[in-house]
Amino acid sequence: MIEEIHIHDLGVITDAVLPLGPGLSILSGETGAGKTMVVTALGMLLGNRADPGAVRSGAPKAVAEAVVRVSADHSAAALVEDAGGAVDVEDVGDRQEALITLARTVTAEGRSRAHVGGRSAPVGALSAVGQSLVAVHGQSDQLRLKSPAAQRHALDQYAGPELAAELDRYRQLLAEYRSVQQTLREVTEHGRERALEAQTLQGALEEIDAVDPQPGEDERLDQESQKLTNLEQLRAAALTAHAALSGGEFAEGDTADATTLIAVAHRALDQEAGSDRELEELTGRVAELAVLVNDIAADLSGYASGLDEEGPARLAEVEARRAKLKSLTRKYGATVDEVLEWAERSRARLDELTDDPAREQELRARLGRLHGELVELAGRMTERRRAAAHRLSEAVSEELTALAMPNASLVIEVEPTEEFTGHGRDEIAFLLKPHAAAAPRPLGKGASGGELSRLMLAIEVVLAAVDPVPTFVFDEVDSGVGGKAAVEIGRRLKMLAQHVQVLVVTHLPQVAAFADQHVLVTKSGDSTVSDVRVLDEEERVVELARMLAGHEDSAAAREHARELVRDAVI
Repeated sequence: MIEEIHIHDLGVITDAVLPLGPGLSILSGETGAGKTMVVTALGMLLGNRADPGAVRSGAPKAVAEAVVRVSADHSAAALVEDAGGAVDVEDVGDRQEALITLARTVTAEGRSRAHVGGRSAPVGALSAVGQSLVAVHGQSDQLRLKSPAAQRHALDQYAGPELAAELDRYRQLLAEYRSVQQTLREVTEHGRERALEAQTLQGALEEIDAVDPQPGEDERLDQESQKLTNLEQLRAAALTAHAALSGGEFAEGDTADATTLIAVAHRALDQEAGSDRELEELTGRVAELAVLVNDIAADLSGYASGLDEEGPARLAEVEARRAKLKSLTRKYGATVDEVLEWAERSRARLDELTDDPAREQELRARLGRLHGELVELAGRMTERRRAAAHRLSEAVSEELTALAMPNASLVIEVEPTEEFTGHGRDEIAFLLKPHAAAAPRPLGKGASGGELSRLMLAIEVVLAAVDPVPTFVFDEVDSGVGGKAAVEIGRRLKMLAQHVQVLVVTHLPQVAAFADQHVLVTKSGDSTVSDVRVLDEEERVVELARMLAGHEDSAAAREHARELVRDAVI
């Protein structure tokens, strides 16, 4: 719900903060006091066209701001975050609620700026957030349920969970149907291209199969090639190291080898090891070193001997194999492993391409089955919608009778089409039939602003439990009525306010008597500035007396006002 509205330099309002609560809030005031500026401010926050004429005379700009509280999982919170704005989340009992700030500025020159969640945003983003939070029904604007999409959504919500389940299943089938349809189109309409693709893939796979690369083979051959290219250097290094450890033809001069020197060291230590525990430990370590040096010397000898078995012939084989692998990696991947992955994907694709005749037959059969299921399911959805439309029409028409439109009725047309859409095959239209002899006409055509406001009130009362937005605004919903009809309008506004926040601009005391909160807009003595304030209980009686008799000081009028409040029950 809207917790607060701040209006600055808009029309005759210089600066006003309007705190709002849940339930039914009534705005009243004398003609010209500026009541509709509150509705204008909300319109600005809904993304309505910027009107520089609404800026207070002499002021550089008009500003409208609102703080709105919703559940943390409300779609508006996600829209604010998508627009880059911030959402303040609070823990309230066992649930989380989000506070959202919206703002709109209009300059006297007609420039407009919007802010969502404290961040500058396009007006379209502000409009998307605002319209998920507030529905305005005014004399000239009936924003909610104006579009066919909104009317279809409202009817589907009223139809209940059975239709929702069928709609989910229908959308799954439709997605599958369109996928099969696209695949079949590719098979039938791009046969030449597919044949050429198959031929290309076949040649590439034959080339890869002829080489028969193995995983990681390129890396192994690279290492072997480097080894064979440096064969003599490797052999010399191994033999030199072997001679240094154990003697041999590569030993230099008369210098003793490491094995001999370590043996001398071990003998010298071993003679005295029994005299000292520390020396005995060192003797053992020298013995281990002697064993290790002998093992390394033997391994070096074996390594050098193995190199003698490899030579130019093996290097030629390795380089030839590397050349074949290089030819593949230039075409199909940076490494042999990537070539093998490409080949695996291409074999699967080739199977699809070479099985076109059988595949086409299978796709056509599958498409036919899916089409039949869609037709059957769409037909059931049409029947559910028609049944819901009949119930909704009767309920709204009954409400219209109580709202001083006894001869009017709501007509909801549900007409199937040939085209499958994401919502079924139905075109849905809400129409108003002003009287029995009149032809039904689209909402907004052939009805006065007051009649249309009452129609929307009737619809919203019926839909309130299944398809509400957090806040509804009605401007002059009581235009052209009075007496008992006015009481019924107030009662139905109160009924709607049991589910959502309702803000109503009215001249009728019978409507205002149902308020949970009464807001008065008053004009100053010079008639250029207005003020907005919430009335306490006694001030509310005074205002109702003014609305009744035009004379708030009349004791009779005040008593009548108190009677209205006492009788304002649903």
